[in-house]
Amino acid sequence: MVVQMELSDEEVDRVFHALAAATRRDILRRTIEREQSVSALAADYDMSFAAVQKHVAVLEAAGLIVKRAEGRERLVRADPEMIARARALLARYEELWRARIDRLDALFADDPSPSSGTDPSSAADTPNARHAD
Repeated sequence: MVVQMELSDEEVDRVFHALAAATRRDILRRTIEREQSVSALAADYDMSFAAVQKHVAVLEAAGLIVKRAEGRERLVRADPEMIARARALLARYEELWRARIDRLDALFADDPSPSSGTDPSSAADTPNARHAD
């Protein structure tokens, strides 16, 4: 199986929107652990069945979960391929920011200016102190 690692802008938007709600993150966590019916998921939340169905629909639209019918029940499981793609995206962001922080560290390490430890907003730099002569 070939896994497409790049996410389109629309997919990124849907994934981050889906993960923005704590209930949806919890549903995703629970469906990573094992496949569950929407009814079983709904039983653990203090909201209507319809509200849980809407959360499941958002996760499904983002590709983070897959829903299938088994008789009258709708079973939900996490989609490890999409989770891996989202994780790869976050890893690229992490690499980008780590590289930027490393460059900043290098700039500070190479800074030839003396570090006097004085606060630039000290009294000597105030307008009244400069005109005291």
